[in-house]
Amino acid sequence: MTHHHNHDHHDHETASTLSFDQKTAKLLEHWIKHNKEHAETYRDWAKKAKDKDMGKVFILLEEAAVITEEINRKFEEALKLIPS
Repeated sequence: MTHHHNHDHHDHETASTLSFDQKTAKLLEHWIKHNKEHAETYRDWAKKAKDKDMGKVFILLEEAAVITEEINRKFEEALKLIPS
């Protein structure tokens, strides 16, 4: 299974003019958005697994979504600590 994303990671002109703080903030913002998308996907597949009577798979995917949201809270906390 391949993993495709519509990301623009190659804006070298802008990236070279950003300070470390700005780059870090942009990365954290990107990771937060990306993780939200993953958590939604995990929940979608958890529901599908539940509908197919795959209870343990449902539980594990739901737990993965919760962990992903916990990671985002860490990223959000880190983002608040970066001077703007």
